[in-house]
Amino acid sequence: MGRRKVELKRIEDKSSRQVTFSKRRSGLFKKAHQLAVLCDLELVLIVFSGNGRPYEFSSGNRLLHPHESR
Repeated sequence: MGRRKVELKRIEDKSSRQVTFSKRRSGLFKKAHQLAVLCDLELVLIVFSGNGRPYEFSSGNRLLHPHESR
């Protein structure tokens, strides 16, 4: 049994939208972690919720500032 295709449109119900955001954010962070491990890289991901709250994921111990170079 396959998954059904989800129509991409805004979820009108605020509660359903929040639940979907939370689940998909978790899934996105899990995939980011997998990518970092599989490809041996440092990865930073920042996601902003609908009301502007930031959520972040970092695979490394350090963050580079824009003016730094390797």
